[in-house]
Amino acid sequence: MLEKINDLPEDVIGLRVRGKLTKADYDDVMRPTLENARAQGKRIRLLCQLGPEFEGFTAGAALQDASLLLQYIKFLERCAIVSDLDWIGKSMKYFGGLSPTPVKVFGNAEFEQAVEWLDAPEKRATLTHELLEDKGVLVVEPHGALKSEDFDVLSKAIDPWLQSHGALTGIVVRSKEFPGWQNLAGFVQHIRFVGNHHRKIDRVAFCSDGKLAQLAPRLAEHFVKAELKQFPYDANDDAIEWAGKANG
Repeated sequence: MLEKINDLPEDVIGLRVRGKLTKADYDDVMRPTLENARAQGKRIRLLCQLGPEFEGFTAGAALQDASLLLQYIKFLERCAIVSDLDWIGKSMKYFGGLSPTPVKVFGNAEFEQAVEWLDAPEKRATLTHELLEDKGVLVVEPHGALKSEDFDVLSKAIDPWLQSHGALTGIVVRSKEFPGWQNLAGFVQHIRFVGNHHRKIDRVAFCSDGKLAQLAPRLAEHFVKAELKQFPYDANDDAIEWAGKANG
């Protein structure tokens, strides 16, 4: 059976397996739990404990496991597997090397360390972001040369919202100077991000007093649907208010 683990930090979802894991466990517990988090536009930090009582998967559960993995992997921010089983550790080590989501295995005696790892704040990124859910506005601010990983993180942050709500009302880009890209991969991922999301954005506001202001007309060519507007760097509140008003 599959049961929820209580008394965890707010942003951590915990599930514990006792006995044999069945397809019904996925349908009745895991899928609703993940779907509820996805519907709220949340990134998921998942802890799954396979303790001494774990007896394996039924055939139906194995298929459901693969199906859920493909469906929800992009919504996972981190995943901790707690188990003393050798084959679980080896399989998760292999999967973790292929997964776009950080996956880490802990022993049962390391349960608290697993929770601490899941609950730890992210290291400061070169592209920070804040999703203002009440306005449907994403505020992004670069702090250095952009890397491909920055746009992977950004996609993971807003894709759950887009799947639940269909579109963002607006994006606010705030930067004194455009920092450029760390390497070609960063540039390619930037273009890919714009290509995948530009039709789901109504308004884009640029807050800058530097060269980014001069780049705005060129950037407008990549947002074929969105309305664009330039604001001074210190007019962040005005930009958010404007970006939060849907076109039309």
